[in-house]
Amino acid sequence: MKHTAYSKEHARFLIKRRKNLTLVWTLRIGVLALLLGLWELVTACGWVDPFIMSSPSRIAKTIASLYADGSLFYHIGVTLWETLAGFAIAVVLGFAVALLLWWSETVRKVLEPYIVVLNALPKIALGPLIIVWFGTGSEAIVFMTVLVGIIVAILHMLSAFIATDPNKILLMRSLGAGKWQILFKLVLPSSYPALISMLKVSVGMAWIGSIMGEYIVSRAGLGYLIVYGGQVFKLDLVMSATFLLCLLAAGMYALVVLLEKILVKNAER
Repeated sequence: MKHTAYSKEHARFLIKRRKNLTLVWTLRIGVLALLLGLWELVTACGWVDPFIMSSPSRIAKTIASLYADGSLFYHIGVTLWETLAGFAIAVVLGFAVALLLWWSETVRKVLEPYIVVLNALPKIALGPLIIVWFGTGSEAIVFMTVLVGIIVAILHMLSAFIATDPNKILLMRSLGAGKWQILFKLVLPSSYPALISMLKVSVGMAWIGSIMGEYIVSRAGLGYLIVYGGQVFKLDLVMSATFLLCLLAAGMYALVVLLEKILVKNAER
């Protein structure tokens, strides 16, 4: 059994850190409970029309009704699959393209203006073309998700690759290291923080892309529920779908944070 002995100062530091973490989580939960309570209060007292703002209790009832008719997990599953597929493709392709641009300065100089233009282009403007290219199924929504996220992934990783310490690269070259060795021994390990940052940003971009795609063309999913609820003035449905999106996005972000902790622990060993 492994036993770790701590000094008194270190033990006090760990206790203080645990107390601080407990305080932060207590305040987070307290702020959320306060906001939900105020929201419920102002609608229950009639200060704000619940038809316009909905309320936590009405959202809970709407989610319960979706669960009762069997459509809740169907719509969640559709949006989740589209988001995860688009996220994975955008991250992998973005990472690969960033490597290519780092590897060849000529290719980077040729493609960089196009990447900047694509990043500035409002992706929603391509909606009609995406429908023509991919039809009205999930493929169009996944493509929209990839389109929204891939440029961000490329720019994040390319900046990290280029920012690698040139003095260390020069040292490795002077010792006879080739480009592959520099890539795997220096560039990629030094880019771990940027990779995690890119994943965190890509989580938000993936949800933006999938919901944007469902706004344009969808027959199911949380974005579809938002659009449908707005069309028929069922604002409780709109708020319920939005609340579910917040939960799913938070869960996906938490997985990236967990991955970050695992990578940090492995790096410290």
